[in-house]
Amino acid sequence: MKKWISAKVAANLLLLSLLLLFGLHILILDGVVPHHIVWGGQIRNTASLKTYQTIALIITVLFIFITAAKIGYLKVGRLKGVVNVGAWVVFAFFILNTITNLLLGVAFENWIFAPITILLAWLAWRVAANNNTRVRRW
Repeated sequence: MKKWISAKVAANLLLLSLLLLFGLHILILDGVVPHHIVWGGQIRNTASLKTYQTIALIITVLFIFITAAKIGYLKVGRLKGVVNVGAWVVFAFFILNTITNLLLGVAFENWIFAPITILLAWLAWRVAANNNTRVRRW
């Protein structure tokens, strides 16, 4: 399965997807995109929206840094082990997110977000499973 897509291409697609996800969270915070399409439709007030979306933004940025470091776009020096573990955490997150999307019973999340998170999990697996990490030293 590793031959279907290189780790670098998978990482680039994952980075692009994470950047688009970051933009989506910003648009939700700004009210451009309705908030009922995320968090299982459970957000009931502005305070909750800001809290959840801020957490989502922080996690997304962390995943961007982990992915960029794993593929060698960022210098990590002695943190190579942390980056490798972080890449597997990204993979696990997308697997759990897929399961959650399917269990919530919200049609939009079942039919739109679940397939997207399956694809993101596959890309994250490809990145995490890459043993040829080009880690740049400080």
